[in-house]
Amino acid sequence: MSRPTARVLTLLELLQSGGTRTVAELADRLGVDGRTVRRYVDHLIDLDVPVESVRGRYGGYRLAPGYRLPPLMLGDDEALAVLLGLVAGRRTGLTTAQHTASETASAKIRRVLPKHIARRLDALLEALAFTERPGAFDAPDAGVLLTIADAVRHRRPVSIRYTDRDGRRSERTLHAHGIVAHAGRWYVTGEDARINEDRTFRLDRIADARALPGSFEAPVDPDPAQRVLSAFATAEYRHEVTLRIHGTVEQIRVRLPAGVASLEEEGEPATGRNRATERWLRVELRVERLDWLPPVLASLDRPFAIERPDELRDLVTALADRLASYARQAPPRETDVMKRHS
Repeated sequence: MSRPTARVLTLLELLQSGGTRTVAELADRLGVDGRTVRRYVDHLIDLDVPVESVRGRYGGYRLAPGYRLPPLMLGDDEALAVLLGLVAGRRTGLTTAQHTASETASAKIRRVLPKHIARRLDALLEALAFTERPGAFDAPDAGVLLTIADAVRHRRPVSIRYTDRDGRRSERTLHAHGIVAHAGRWYVTGEDARINEDRTFRLDRIADARALPGSFEAPVDPDPAQRVLSAFATAEYRHEVTLRIHGTVEQIRVRLPAGVASLEEEGEPATGRNRATERWLRVELRVERLDWLPPVLASLDRPFAIERPDELRDLVTALADRLASYARQAPPRETDVMKRHS
């Protein structure tokens, strides 16, 4: 690559880093004079790169936003970071409905990587393992995601067409407070303007989103992530479970996170001060099945009492009896083990 061409590409990379760059700064970085900088800018404009000239004392050049994405200059580390982000996004389900966009973007970056970097990337991907199996998640539509994000940022009402888990369709006006990625899915939390209540919606179940005129006042501390977790913990399921567990908030949250259970002490949420103090906490959760709870309670290794349901008490007792019977058994003799595997 000739030196003038390399300098033009370096100029593009400098402009892509953001902000306005003065002619003097660009000339110093490129090792040329101001007239040559202007000539290089003309080369970029001839290539349809949207470069703007900024007048004034602190003027210079900057990239203008446009409909066409200007050519990107990525360093080796930047290219690897983008590719790994795409891999992780596909694995965890945090992509939009345009799956091919993620795949083609990966292919384009992969194709232009230097050979030594590509080999190192292949080695990393071969060695990389995930603790969770890839899920078959329904991804949201990119247009819906961007429309709602804009509504969150500018506090504008948005009209959505939503299909709930039972297949019922409805049209709602939402005052969206935030977008949350949780366990491989996208959610939006906000106030349903028709009923004036907080609601959480899965973005992949929104068929259409349309910004409405007007604006709304956001709550002082919306904390969208916490609202989504609270919605999970209080959702309607087959069983309503109430426990009292003696321990700290941190000890209990290790096995029963905020998306699964709510914690209270004397009627107040146990999320304030004295989180490290052991005391009796009221734990409430709603679940479809109870069979996974006895092992969780055993792994907590904290004193607990079951207020409801009685069925859970029976399951815990059965697990305790089963573990006690295992503990009383004598270990098998070596000859018996050899016979069993012969």
